[in-house]
Amino acid sequence: MYLGIDLGTSAIKVMLLAEDNHTIAIEEQAISISHPHTLWSEQSPDEWWTVLVSLLDRLSSTYSFMDIKSIGLTGQMHGAIILDGKEQVLRPAILWNDGRSLLQCQEIERLLPNARMLCSNQMMPGFTAPKLLWLQHHEPDIFHQVNKVLLPKDFIRLKLSGEYATDLSDASGTGWLDVEQRSWCEPLLQVTGMALEQMPKVYEGNEISGYLRASLAKRWKMPCVPIAAGGGDNAAGALGMGVYHPRQAMLSLGTSGVYFMVSDGAKQNPEAGVHSFCHALPNQWHLMSVILSAAACLNWFAQMIGNISVAQLLEEVTISDDLSPSKVSFLPYLSGERTPHNNPNAKGVFFGLSHSTTRIEMTKAVLEGVSYALAEGVDAAHEVQVAPKVISLIGGGAKSVYWRKLLANVLGHEVEYRQGGNIGPALGAARLAKSALMPNNKVEDIFLKPPLIETYAPNRQIHEAHLDNRAKFHQLYLALVDMF
Repeated sequence: MYLGIDLGTSAIKVMLLAEDNHTIAIEEQAISISHPHTLWSEQSPDEWWTVLVSLLDRLSSTYSFMDIKSIGLTGQMHGAIILDGKEQVLRPAILWNDGRSLLQCQEIERLLPNARMLCSNQMMPGFTAPKLLWLQHHEPDIFHQVNKVLLPKDFIRLKLSGEYATDLSDASGTGWLDVEQRSWCEPLLQVTGMALEQMPKVYEGNEISGYLRASLAKRWKMPCVPIAAGGGDNAAGALGMGVYHPRQAMLSLGTSGVYFMVSDGAKQNPEAGVHSFCHALPNQWHLMSVILSAAACLNWFAQMIGNISVAQLLEEVTISDDLSPSKVSFLPYLSGERTPHNNPNAKGVFFGLSHSTTRIEMTKAVLEGVSYALAEGVDAAHEVQVAPKVISLIGGGAKSVYWRKLLANVLGHEVEYRQGGNIGPALGAARLAKSALMPNNKVEDIFLKPPLIETYAPNRQIHEAHLDNRAKFHQLYLALVDMF
């Protein structure tokens, strides 16, 4: 049995994976998020740990943890957890969807003109490196106390094992990693006032990074099992879906939206805002495009109109079964945007409302706006890597049959939905835990594809209609960008 831990943005999820790869149990608990200022997004690392301990207490009271062989970790990427020399958190974690450090991104690329070449990525406010430069400028008292900087899942690792460690897929999103060489890059560290000794040790995702503390093993009545390095949430989610071959791809509809495509080596397209990262398995890389608000847009819309749930909104559009484009347009930039615009100041917009506009039409517009934004990132990734034959869908939003059909029609591409699509990252983390104990096993024996539920092919006529709407969507952003 293997334990997978997924530190998400809205919830922490833990799962037990059996030796034969079936899911034994899943526990989940929500966590809070704070927006103390415009563009800020923060969480409490100490709350993460409190919630995780509660989840594992609950799970261990139902299932025997004596059979657990190893632990795998995954979670939200890019966050900055700032620690002093006594392992104490110095301030709330600055998250992936925090947009305060745009000026610091520009400063890094001005001071180090080859920064994009060194890290294979355009410097973005969501990344960890500009957050530390922001800290140096705006909270110097805290900056001068920094002993270590950890990513979210790696704070959990520290609490579990006492080890300062990370994996290469997660480290790729810091802006400090030489992605091609798979190692920390000292010029990138130096330009942000950081040093190599302040970084955690980097591992491949399926390497052992440490062992469970004896006190915690006693608490949960389990052995001091090894802890695999794990992976960033998208890399782990890909492995949960069996996505590790070049030109395999998946699209994730979570809080954010992500297109993830395994690449033939370390490729890059930073000018278009495409991320080029290490995968969580040795000698593998991937391309990734990211929008900052995906399913989060539908949650926001449901809260705004009140007295209706997301499930009800989706049921209404599903019953209507109308996949033609809405007459209303929606820009989904509620938290700014990454690919392809890299604009933390971008805003959400409804356009085309009239007295005859219905709630169903507005719901459709939200789903379409998110889908169009994702499609722009998909196109940017395909500029440097041949498109895959089929795209796997994961994430909470992918549970909607209507949204799956919509994505096939918007992308003009065949998409598929498999079992476990809503727990992909936790499943991938558990599989990495298993792989860490079986380094000689074939990758395909551990990271197999889950059973297929359904495949969706695009309707060419509807696809053409969405292409016309996508052009209007893009023009709307261009018309408004200077006003943001």
